[in-house]
Amino acid sequence: MIRKFISKVFSKSRPAAAQHVEPRIIPEKKHGIRHNQISSCAIKVTAELQRAGHAAFVVGGAVRDLLLDKAPKDYDVATDATPEQVHALFRRSRIIGRRFRLVHVMCGPETIEVSTFRGPAASAEDEDEEDFRKARHATSENGRILRDNVFGSQVEDALRRDFTVNALF
Repeated sequence: MIRKFISKVFSKSRPAAAQHVEPRIIPEKKHGIRHNQISSCAIKVTAELQRAGHAAFVVGGAVRDLLLDKAPKDYDVATDATPEQVHALFRRSRIIGRRFRLVHVMCGPETIEVSTFRGPAASAEDEDEEDFRKARHATSENGRILRDNVFGSQVEDALRRDFTVNALF
């Protein structure tokens, strides 16, 4: 039974397309996080992304710290916008990272890290091998992986995170 669980958890296969996970939305009365506890910069970034038609959420350690009634050290935002779309929305931003690109949005002394929802890496078995390589990877002449972005949905992003509060949005 344990082996079956471990192999399921650590398998590299994608969740079945029919598998749909509904997010569990916890009302403010239960979690106790108030709007004024969240950084005005994080709110500004999520609001601007949402105004542009994108989904955007504060994620990870900031959510954990707020649930523990502690002041978060930094804020991360996850969105369905690509790094280029995020960068185009914020004048004071820069795209960082080679393999999986993130956007740092500067807001006064704060830097909000914005990432695009990630999906599970596809395998060559799932797609035509040549199309798979072109769509998922960029490599240098000597075979070094330069980029292996696999963008996904909010659900896929939450599922690929570890079992801690990093999957809380």
